[in-house]
Amino acid sequence: MSQVTVTRHIEAPVQKVFQTVSNIEGFSKAVPHIVEVEFLSETRSGVGARFRETRMMGGRKASTVLEVTEYVENERVRLVSDAGGTIWDSVFSVEREGGGTILKLTMDAKPYKFLQKFLVPLMMKGFMTKALSADMDAVKEYCET
Repeated sequence: MSQVTVTRHIEAPVQKVFQTVSNIEGFSKAVPHIVEVEFLSETRSGVGARFRETRMMGGRKASTVLEVTEYVENERVRLVSDAGGTIWDSVFSVEREGGGTILKLTMDAKPYKFLQKFLVPLMMKGFMTKALSADMDAVKEYCET
């Protein structure tokens, strides 16, 4: 298993930051390289919401199906995806600090296919850390404006 954690201090209230990362449509507004969101469930927010997120990655579109598996309002939201021979488990958590918010994103990658067991740790150190940092920077900018 590989893990990456990215943290940002955001000058915005906990509620605004949490709404941005936990509301699927809101998150897609904050992160510019998300180009499409398609809901696959009747539930559009909270536990049980399933959706396909399409992003521009390296000049090409890439889609992933995600499901919200944990939701504690103004505290944390967990999104899980099974893609490319790996279970991707991401938790956004928020915590009040001074007049702002600490936003933490922890992503665990659990590869279950042979080749992925070698590739995923390399991806997590480079590409994924960079991509997650870009997402967090976009959320910070969105919430602070």
